[in-house]
Parts: sequence; C-alpha cells; structure tokens
Amino acid sequence: MARPSIFIASPASARENNGNWQTASRWRRFLQRHHRVAIGAGWQPGDAVPDLLIALHARRSAAALAAFKAAHPDRPALLVLTGTDLYRDIRVDASARASLELADAIVVLQPRGLDELDAAARAKAHVIYQSAPRLRPAPARRGATLDVAMVGHLREEKDPLTFMAAARLLALPGLRLLHVGGALDASLGAAARETMARAPVYRWLGALPHAPARRLLRRCHAMVIASRMEGGANVIIEAVTCGVPVLASDIPGNRGMLGEGYAGYFAPGDAAALARLIERSRQDARFHARLVRQCAARARLFAPGREQARLRDLVDNLLLPRARTAAPATSRTEASHD
Repeated sequence: MARPSIFIASPASARENNGNWQTASRWRRFLQRHHRVAIGAGWQPGDAVPDLLIALHARRSAAALAAFKAAHPDRPALLVLTGTDLYRDIRVDASARASLELADAIVVLQPRGLDELDAAARAKAHVIYQSAPRLRPAPARRGATLDVAMVGHLREEKDPLTFMAAARLLALPGLRLLHVGGALDASLGAAARETMARAPVYRWLGALPHAPARRLLRRCHAMVIASRMEGGANVIIEAVTCGVPVLASDIPGNRGMLGEGYAGYFAPGDAAALARLIERSRQDARFHARLVRQCAARARLFAPGREQARLRDLVDNLLLPRARTAAPATSRTEASHD
C-alpha cells in the first residue's frame, strides 16, 4: 500500500533559515518514515495532489490553503499558526481569517495561543510544542568573557533595537552582547553597525547557519528574546535544551513557552529593564541559577519525541475518514495544561 502523501506549504525556504523553515524541515523529518512528504512555497491546481496539506502561517499560506480546499474539499488541511499570523493577521486580514475557517485542524505552538482564537477555531485547535535535541551546556571557563546572545533576523517584530539600546547602557567588564541574524530591514542593519561603533560590548555577527548559531548559543551565559510578538519561538527551545537561560520580553507567546512564574521577563521595548536583567544575571549567581532551574523544568516540554508523537497522532487522525466528524485529538487538551 502506498504511503499517504503530505505537502507542507511553507512561506520560508532553507535560504531564509527562519522559524517557519525550521518547523517545516523538522516536521518533514518526523513524518517521512510513514508518509511521503514534500515542502514547497505553495500549492495550486495542477500540482500533485497530497492526501494532506499542512499550511504554515494563516496569511502567507492562505492562497495555497484556499486553492487546495476549493479543488479538493474532501481532503484534510492542517493550519499551523506560527507567530505574526496568530498575534496580528487573524485580527486584520481577511485571507488569514478565511484560513481559520477552511482548515480542518489548527495547531498553535504554545497554550497561550488558544486565547487568541474564537470559539469555532479553538474547537479544532491543538497545542504542539516545538522541540530541539538536548545539548550539554558548554563547560564554564574561569576568567572567560561572558556572552549574552540575541538570535533572530533583524526585523521589526523581533525588536532588535531594544537589544541594541540595552547594549549602550552596559559597560560591565568581561561581558559581550552578541547579535546573530541577517538584516531583513536595511535600517536595522545600519543601526546594528552604529551600535557596534558606540557600544564596545555589542557585536553584530550577521546571519549564521543553524548549526553554528546553536553552537554559539550553547556557550552563552544567557539568551535574549526581545520580540513584540511570537507564536512559540524556536530559539527559546534551543536555548532551554542546551542549558542557557532566557531573558524574555513579557508577551503571551513567551509566557506560553516559559511559564507564568518565570523570573526572567522584562517589559517589551524597555531597554533599561533588559539591561538591569543582564546585569543581575551577570552579578547575582543565585538569580542566574534560578533562571537555569526554571528553564530546565520546561525542557521536557520541548523533547523531540514528544513533539513527534503528538504531530503523528494528529496527522493520523486527519488522514482517517472518521476524522471528518471526530472530536479533536486528546493532545490538544493534554498540552493545554502543561
């Protein structure tokens, strides 16, 4: 019997190396043992017809999802809300809202994402945390420079300017702020170069491939995520699973990943508060150890085996004929209580 076919419509490719691409490539790896899986920018009539369409991003994959359901209404489609679509587009964009209605099932990447959905969308929504393999933290080196990294392409939603502004407020000896990411906005690239000239602690490293970026992250004292909106950031998972604590903007997507009681939040856009957190993590060993413990307690949520099992359970249910009338898989309610 032929294996069922799955097409993943991803608005990003390996070249962009962003969160959408990491999700698409990881899900292909999780599913390809039992399914034939392809990734592409979109789907349109005349393309090979998969048994299941997985669409990443409600707005950017809206055309592919709409074309697929119009041509093959009897075949299932899974919509993954990955970030800006969840926290912006579904409120203001008609095509993104249509994607919610067309999808047979919806995935959000952390439980706070369910709060953004209306009752109809929430009824078919599932929480699946993303994952990363664990890496041992790099051994501490006596007298070594302590690095704090921000990893993410320079674009407005990631709020790189807050990280740069914090760097200008810091002058601790032995501290470096490393910024990894390509300048998707030329003005932000110019700001990064200006910050390097004015703030000795700050270094912009530009875009790095995934593996070198994670090796760098593994050696860091802490990682900053300053985003103004996040669906469920891969970079949080990659920090937590290699023992690096996170200093995070206090937004729903980050709270869904790190928990309500996490001690490492700062107000979005507040560079002074971020600078104080970095100073405290550098100077207060007990505080830093508390962040490490809290992150370690979340690491089980981000295990690859857990993500793979929940994804395969959902896909198998969608591919069964009875899935057209069945209730959402139990993984939704289980995950929502993590």
